[in-house]
Amino acid sequence: MIKLHHLNKSRSKRIIWLLEELGVNYSIIEYQRDSQTFLAPPELKAIHPLGKSPVIEDDGLIIAESGAITEYLINKYSNGQLAPEKSTTDEVEYSQWIHFAESSAILPLLLKMFVNKDGCDTNFLADYADTETFKVISYFNDSLADKRYLVADKLTGADIMMSFIVELVANSGQLANFPHISAYAKQLATHPAFQRAENIELGN
Repeated sequence: MIKLHHLNKSRSKRIIWLLEELGVNYSIIEYQRDSQTFLAPPELKAIHPLGKSPVIEDDGLIIAESGAITEYLINKYSNGQLAPEKSTTDEVEYSQWIHFAESSAILPLLLKMFVNKDGCDTNFLADYADTETFKVISYFNDSLADKRYLVADKLTGADIMMSFIVELVANSGQLANFPHISAYAKQLATHPAFQRAENIELGN
């Protein structure tokens, strides 16, 4: 059975969604953030030296990093679903979105979040975070024009990875400014496995 080390209010919620979509047997080991620092508890370091989540255990392997986990699970368990056909242009685009989620997209959003949380005046960082956030989210929004999903007109791991970016945009109160992302968010929410993951995250 797959074990998912899951931290509340973290990127690991999308791994719950993926596991639900795959229909595999799994268990969740839950961790709670510190109420003051909002950091992960030290117990996670017993699983992986960085003490981050998500981490999965499967067949003796310990795998960290959301993109790597997503690719591993889809390659092993999806039976050709949740990914485009191999050696196609769709596969190339799929791979780009998988990695975009945890590289170009996430960095400015996290910078913006940290600047806001810190509350201090900055000489450079706040304006940089604002500019880069608008750039990457506008790119994401424009890429969804006339699309239900990012690649191949079907749900793939790219959508599951990018769902966390959608959540951050929504939590920032900016979703209405990006109509294609807003429509995309509603489309993702139609999936029963997405809804089950939401309920699991909320403890329902």
